[in-house]
Amino acid sequence: MIEVVTPSRLHITLIDLSGSLGRIDGSVGLALDFPSVKIKAREDAQLSVSGSTTFEERIKRAASAIMTQHEVSGVAIEVVDEYPAHVGLGSGTQVALAVGTAISELYGLRLTPTAVARLTGRGGTSGIGVAAYERGGFIIDGGHKGKTQFLPSSASGKYEPPPILARHDFPDWTIVLAVPDLHGASDEREIDIFRQQCPLPLTEVQELCHVLLMEMLPAVVEQDIESFGHSIDRVQTLGFKRRELELQPFCAGLVQFMRENGALGAGMSSFGPAVYGITESKGLQAAVQRYLYDTIGGEVHAVRARNSGAYVREVSSG
Repeated sequence: MIEVVTPSRLHITLIDLSGSLGRIDGSVGLALDFPSVKIKAREDAQLSVSGSTTFEERIKRAASAIMTQHEVSGVAIEVVDEYPAHVGLGSGTQVALAVGTAISELYGLRLTPTAVARLTGRGGTSGIGVAAYERGGFIIDGGHKGKTQFLPSSASGKYEPPPILARHDFPDWTIVLAVPDLHGASDEREIDIFRQQCPLPLTEVQELCHVLLMEMLPAVVEQDIESFGHSIDRVQTLGFKRRELELQPFCAGLVQFMRENGALGAGMSSFGPAVYGITESKGLQAAVQRYLYDTIGGEVHAVRARNSGAYVREVSSG
């Protein structure tokens, strides 16, 4: 039996949705040590899924894509841990990669995470989820050359996950992660947002690139928490991230609340509703929990970056 435990990820921002240089997308993100997806898989005569309240159909689709391509007859998959879909933490990619990895290990297929992503239709917009699964850490990818439409990964088709331009271990900073009882954009709504908002003005893309290259990336390398927090705040006002945040007014308010209560920088992950704050304050987590309790509810955790990829091991079936 094979056990796979994935990271989750923060999607800090998409970089270039102007397409002026012939490349689009590009992403910045960070692997987290919590929450995670944990599955166990064993050989079987048919495909079966147990233990999941959220991902049964998605697991079956991912497994079927791998099994059909490689003539595998079946696999029994048990979901031990999972976290909600469409909250901005990348569960869809982590589930697909975990399932593909487990099948590959069971049947000796030697599939890389990139190969699994290609077969299961992940990584067509952002490469952060695939890279977080494979290596963890702080990640910047270079987007797609030749892609002609502005679409989310779920609708981008079989594009190869983009090249990773930079990957660094992330400092051991506290990240207060809040997931309000809301849903982020998904499916047709997400597609419509891309179509309505893109292409973006080149001037915003250029300013965002300046912040990423000359403030955020050096702050990670130099372990400068104040500069990193400032760069996160700047990102919320630029490019596609600004549009995403405008569509989630509660999350925008929560971002501001975090800044006023001890976060050195705060932002929304992907389309949300997950919001995160980089902090040295011991009181931020409790303050955010009270804020959610008094408003719409949700969960709050103090987490850290994960500087390694998914854990894959063989376990006994007892």
